[in-house]
Amino acid sequence: KAMDAAGESAVTCVDKWANGFGMRARIALRELGVAFEYVEEDLHVGERSELVRRMNPVHRSVPIQIHRGRPVCGSLNILEYIDEVWSAPGETRRLLPGDPAGRADARFWADFVDHKVFPTQTRFLKSKGEEKDVAKEELVEQLKRLDEVLGEKGFFSGDEFGFLDIVLIPFSSMFRGYEQHGGFDLEVECPNLMRWVKRCKERESVREVLPDEAKMYDLHKEWYGIE
Repeated sequence: KAMDAAGESAVTCVDKWANGFGMRARIALRELGVAFEYVEEDLHVGERSELVRRMNPVHRSVPIQIHRGRPVCGSLNILEYIDEVWSAPGETRRLLPGDPAGRADARFWADFVDHKVFPTQTRFLKSKGEEKDVAKEELVEQLKRLDEVLGEKGFFSGDEFGFLDIVLIPFSSMFRGYEQHGGFDLEVECPNLMRWVKRCKERESVREVLPDEAKMYDLHKEWYGIE
């Protein structure tokens, strides 16, 4: 591995194994063939590590990507950085679509995942009674909306695995948990999306990063006090 002046790997990812936001960076780096060191952050303790406090003093959160000693924070920001630094100039292999309209579309739906789907997932898992029923209905509708956006395409931007696929695929590690928790069948509700999940999992970059679905659901049950 290339080393910087501090004797650290040229690229380091600081994250928690079960953090879907951080899985994005690890998938993107593997997809583009970038070697990196992985540093696990224990999110169960109240105080963040010295490394996190130093590299992300504003939010003190993960994921953090450190490139030659300089931190890049925020999962979508990290993805765009990876795309700009390691996608070969002049080549068609980019994570974000090549045209401005395609890039705007991908960013719009990435924002939808982060600011609609993720908060709804949290409410669905944490709430009880009528509030849980409402959150479940919203979550299924949001996933169906993404199912429509995907349609019959192989990946969200067409034939190439790219930015929006990397943004969403970590959430699939909780799809079985959603089904068990809510008593619905995503194969029925979102058939395009479930075929897409299988397609993504054929990629080594995805398989090597996505965690075991049962372990993910067990961890979320522990986090949210689900019986």
